[in-house]
Amino acid sequence: MDEIERVRLEMEAAAEALDFEQARRLRDQLALLRGGASAEEAADAETVGLIRQQPGAMGLGTSQQRMTPPPGWKKPVKPDPMTKGRSRKR
Repeated sequence: MDEIERVRLEMEAAAEALDFEQARRLRDQLALLRGGASAEEAADAETVGLIRQQPGAMGLGTSQQRMTPPPGWKKPVKPDPMTKGRSRKR
């Protein structure tokens, strides 16, 4: 039995035993193993501080967060189209 299958079975057994903290740790370890980490790296990894990305936190189809202006920022006034390209001097 390979390492991924062993961890998956342990995770399912922990979930059935209602030990959800252990099941969470094993789920994270399983994700690391599937991502290419070695068994030692996955077992030693500390995943407590990791937070899953919330839906809507990013713009559609991008990995960039939506920019919000700082407090007190005001949108600049649009220039008058009638004065574009003209100098004030005569």
